[in-house]
Parts: sequence; structure tokens; C-alpha cells
Amino acid sequence: MQTIVASVCTRSVMETPRMSLTCFRKTPVICCVTLLGALPLAQTAFGAEADPADDTPLPEIVVTATRSAQERRDLAASVDRVDAATLRQMGPQINLSEALQRVPGLGVLNRKNYAQDLQISSRGFGARSTFGVRGVRLYADGIPATMPDGQGQSALFDLGSAERIEVLRGPASALYGNAAGGVVQVFTEDGPPEPELSLGLAVGADGLRREQVKLGGQSGAVNYMVNLSHFETDGWRAHSAAQRDQFSTKLRWDLADRATLTLLGSYLNMPNVQDPLGLTAAQLAANPRQADASALAYDTRKDIENGQLGLVYERPVGHDDTLRLMAYGGSRQVRQFQAIPAGAQTPARHPGGIIDFNRDYRGLDARYTWRTQLAARPFTLTGGASIDQLKEQRQGYQNFIGSTLGVVGALRRDEDNTARNSDQYLQADWAVAPRWSVGAGLRHSRVRFSSRDHYIVAGNGDDSGAMAFEATTPLASVMYRPLDALHLYASAGRSVETPTLNEVAYRSNAGTDPGWNLGLKASRAQHLEIGVKSRPLPRTTLDVALFSIDTDDEIAVARNEGGRSTFQNVGRTRRDGVEASSSWAINPAWSTYAALTFTRARYRDAFNSVAVASGVTTTTQVNAGNDLPGVPRRSAYAELAWRPAPTGWSGALELRHSGRLWANDVNDEYAPAYTVWALRAGWRQVWGQGDQAWRLDTLARIENLRDAAYVGSVIVNEGNRRYYEAAPGRALMVSATLARSF
Repeated sequence: MQTIVASVCTRSVMETPRMSLTCFRKTPVICCVTLLGALPLAQTAFGAEADPADDTPLPEIVVTATRSAQERRDLAASVDRVDAATLRQMGPQINLSEALQRVPGLGVLNRKNYAQDLQISSRGFGARSTFGVRGVRLYADGIPATMPDGQGQSALFDLGSAERIEVLRGPASALYGNAAGGVVQVFTEDGPPEPELSLGLAVGADGLRREQVKLGGQSGAVNYMVNLSHFETDGWRAHSAAQRDQFSTKLRWDLADRATLTLLGSYLNMPNVQDPLGLTAAQLAANPRQADASALAYDTRKDIENGQLGLVYERPVGHDDTLRLMAYGGSRQVRQFQAIPAGAQTPARHPGGIIDFNRDYRGLDARYTWRTQLAARPFTLTGGASIDQLKEQRQGYQNFIGSTLGVVGALRRDEDNTARNSDQYLQADWAVAPRWSVGAGLRHSRVRFSSRDHYIVAGNGDDSGAMAFEATTPLASVMYRPLDALHLYASAGRSVETPTLNEVAYRSNAGTDPGWNLGLKASRAQHLEIGVKSRPLPRTTLDVALFSIDTDDEIAVARNEGGRSTFQNVGRTRRDGVEASSSWAINPAWSTYAALTFTRARYRDAFNSVAVASGVTTTTQVNAGNDLPGVPRRSAYAELAWRPAPTGWSGALELRHSGRLWANDVNDEYAPAYTVWALRAGWRQVWGQGDQAWRLDTLARIENLRDAAYVGSVIVNEGNRRYYEAAPGRALMVSATLARSF
């Protein structure tokens, strides 16, 4: 425990931890040059020349991140794809953090707290979220998992039936609208040609258990995939037990004229998920596995239920054009018991310590893709429009009755809220010359919130209100291919990020006031990116992207009081960085992959932040130049993998590194840098052929191989300075999946 005691300190008494990797000490440009120069040296280390028999080209990776299928290296954008095989190797398929830790530019912090979901950030956007995902748009099979206000839930993704995950970053992500610091899309696999049934079981430390049943196949004109799973854990920390039941289905009908109709359904149930809350530095040093005392006293927990249906119609028009129509709808119910002290709920305007809402949401999207010739060169134009809406009934209750804590008490909030967005978008790609292509895009977004207050009592007036945000976000890009193995690009664009319903829910002049914060504005950013996608050696790839983002009206905490945070616009911020990734198929059995990210995200304007504790008000100035909390300056992932044949044994050694994470805007507390290792081994065997085949896939993973003590996540700007969520020590997980074709 001395590692944690020494590493969580105030800035005044602790020097910056030394970086464990020499390359991270250098500037981003030098680091990229070093990575590029190291590749030939690495090849020499394994052999002066590769065996010509092994010089088979690497397979081209096709992505749909920009709404039309293209080879990844032909896109003037930072986009990564994680395939199904990688997903199955990286863990029990419970959290996005398992596989997305290998994507440069993306921060995925697993809180090991299923009541609060993952913390996902892209180039620094989304890091301030204390629960859920904001600043990054989420999609499942083209259907938004992000609501119109910009907040989403990654727990909705069913990774057990995922065929791939695509991650888009940079200016191009703004074409997806509000909160587009990045886009994460999960795509469900199709059923195999022959019907197949599979049963899966994963078990691990701290009572982890996951069972899965999956059925897929083709029957006439219908392709089907159905997946059902159950997950449960006792939790590594005290009071962090969770369970999750999940169902998903994908049914696709092949219609006349090459048209398809796809039905997508999902259901999620997470009852009584415990929340251990964050820990202070002193609590973390004493016992990182403990829960805060208030979590036990108020039995902090959350119940979540979510059901959704979507329908997608696609039809080729003419020879190359495509029409796509999508409609979806769903409902979500949440009840969350918080640890807000009973005394803080005394004022008539306090909304209570229990959040309870029922939400219905729905949306439509229509898109047409036109492929033709312009000046005798290929030209593609995609245009569309979308409408999304949510309506919720939200109540707040006291979390006590008399001296009994953690129960539903008196009503303190009752309102109907609505959020809707309407968007129109147009994007074009033109191959202006054999080695040159240009792209452009434009999206117009309008987001509107409204609230009708039904809780009007003495001391609490009518807090009904409405607010609207509107923006037009352009994009331009150019790509040059001087060589088949070398693609250079540049892109520029603007994005908009509205506050979420949670961030406008309370006025900034009083933390106990539930009236709407009507003065809060959307933040706007200008993005610049240049990059290279190359294959410098046979069976080797190297991608590098440099970016700079200037944001106006950044949203940050204004006041912490009574267990609530209110928000304000704090002026300008800047995010500069470099992302690099490289893969090398050394020979048919051995391969390497590495990803490196360097990000400097900082405030450019000073502002004040207010905290009220025990009746004492403290105003603190956040200095210009301070780092944005929750964004490490550096992060890295690397692996050395061995797979000599499609069947039999395989294995890999993985490394993951993160720089320190500032916990608050003031930059006086942080979680230190860490480096952890993981080891995985798998075994696959196939018996029989065709419709009588059996397949067994097994996996064993040891996480945190050296049993390092480190902080896996911080709760940014937590009002009680309970910032830290410790990561588990060494843990073993084993899984087996048995499949049968019939």
C-alpha cells in the first residue's frame, strides 16, 4: 500500500512522477520520428530480411465511419477498427474498456463501478463526465445510444454479438452532430451461413461470472442473430456488487430489388447495482478497497432498465446509389440513491437525494448516397436529415424517512422534460486526380430543451423553462497519395457541444436551486488535423496524426454545494496532441501492435470555482494554463502476440501505460502515472465440417500481472474531494465458448 500512499498527494509536496518510458519524455514530433525510425531497426533485430514467402500484403480494412464503406487508409480522418477476434481476446466482453484501450486518442477509464458506467473521452472531450458518456457520440448499428442532449450509455452495447467497433476522432466526427469529440460505433454480426448455437461461460476474481447463449444463421431470405447474456460480480471494492441481464437480436430480410429490411432489438436490466463512491486521498492510502462511509449509510445504488427497437431499410437505386431509412424507439427507467446528507436537503428548493425518471425516446434518419462522375472523376455525395427526441418524467425524493437512511422519502422534485434535435447534413468526396482526393461536409443542428415544473410549493416556485442551441458545423479535407504505401492528409472543421440536461438542471448562483441554468451556452471548437497512413515495410503499418483544437465557452464546474454541481462557461481551452499506431506481422506466427497518444489539454482563461462545505464558502481561482482534469498527457498500449495457426494455442503479452490524471480544475490533486501488464493465452479446436462442426474457444487472462497498486479512474471535480477509484490488483479470468453448427 505504500505505493498509493506516496503517489496521491497535493501538487505542493509531490514532484511530477518520472515517466517509465523514455520516449514519452520527448516532444510529440521527436517521439513520432523515433517510432518511425525504430521499425527498420526492429526488422533487423528479428532478421536482416524477411522471407519472401511471407511478403503477402496485409488485408485492407474497410470502415463505414463516414457513412459509406471505404478502406481505412483512404479516409482523411483518424479512424480505427477493432474486429470481433480482438474483442474476444481482450476480456469477457462486458465493457468497452477491454478492447478500446488499444485505440490511440481515446481514453476509456473503467471505474469498476457499474452504477456510473465507463468514463470515455476522445482527445480530451468527455473527461469531465462524472457518470455516463458525454462529449463522445455512441451508436449501435447506426442507431444513436446518445440522447439529443449529448449524453449516452455504453452499457447498452452488447459486446457478445459485436462484429466490430469503429472509432472516429477529429474534425470528421463533427458530422455526427452535438457532442462530437469522437464517435464510437458498435456493429452486430450477421448470422453465419449455417445455423449455429453457442454457449459461453466466463469466471474470474471477485465473483465475476458471465453466461451467454447465442443463436445465428440463415433461413431462406432471413438472416438472424440472437444473443442472451447474464453477468454478475461481487465487486473488487466493498459495496460494488452488480448484475446485468442483456438481450439483443438482429433480423435481416432480403427483399426484392436487392433491398434489405433489418430489425434491431435490445433489452438491458441492471437491478440494485451498488455504488461505492469515490475515495479521498487519505481513504485511498488507508484501504483502496473500501467504500465511503456515506455509501454504506445511504445504501447508494442504482436500478436501470432499458428496452429499444429499431428498423433499417436499405435499397440500392440504379447502379451505385443507395437509399437508407431508419426509425427507432425505446424507453429507459432509472432510480438512483445518492449519498447527499439529510441536512443538506432541508431547503425547500433542494431536489432531494434520489433521482427517479422514466424516459421515452425515438428518432428518424433518412439518407441518400449518390455516386457519379464530376469532371470525369469519381464523385460521391451523401445527404440526409435526422430527428431525435426524448421525453422524461423526472422526480426527486429525499433519501431518508426520519432517522432511516437510504429509503424513498418525501417528494422534492416533479417535472416533465423534453429534449429534441433536428439535423440536416451533406458530405461529398471527390477523387480530383489519380493521387488526390478532397472532401467537404456541412451539418446544421438545432437542439431544444424544455421543462414543465409540477412541484410548486411554499418556498419553491415554478421552475419551468426552455432553451435552444443552434449551430452549423463545416468540414474540409484533402488527401494525397504520393505512393501506394504512403497516404498524407489534412482536415479542418468545427464542432458544437451543448450542455446536457443534467448540466442545465441547476442554476449556478445556488447549488441547492433546481431551476434551469438558462445562461449556460454551448461550447464551440475549431479542429485542425494532419496525418500520415503508411506501410513503410512489408507487413507493417504506421499511422500518425497531429491535431490542435481551440474551444470557446468550454463548460466546467461553477459551484459544488449540497451534493450538487452546477456549471458555467469558462472561456477558451486548447487541446494539442499526437496519436501514433503501428502494427508489424513479423512472420506468420508473431505480430506486434503499439499505440501512443500525447495530449496537452489546458485552460487558456482563468476562472473561479466555488465550493460550499459545512456552511463555509470557498472561492478558488483556476489559473490559465492549468490542465483539464481527467486527461492524461500521455498514454500507450503495446502487445506482442503469437498465433502460429488458426487452431491450437495462441498468446500475447500486453502493456498499458497512462500518465497522471489531474482530479480537479485547480490541479492540486492527481492520480499518478502507472504501467501495468497483462498476459493472455487461448486455445481453439474444431471438430467436423459443415453442418456437423463443433468449435471450442478458450481464453485465460491475467490482468495487472505485477499486482501494481494504481488508480484506474478519477471522478473529476468531486465536491467532497472523493476523487479516486482504485483499480483491482492481479486478477485471473478464464472463459470457454462451445459452438455447434447444425
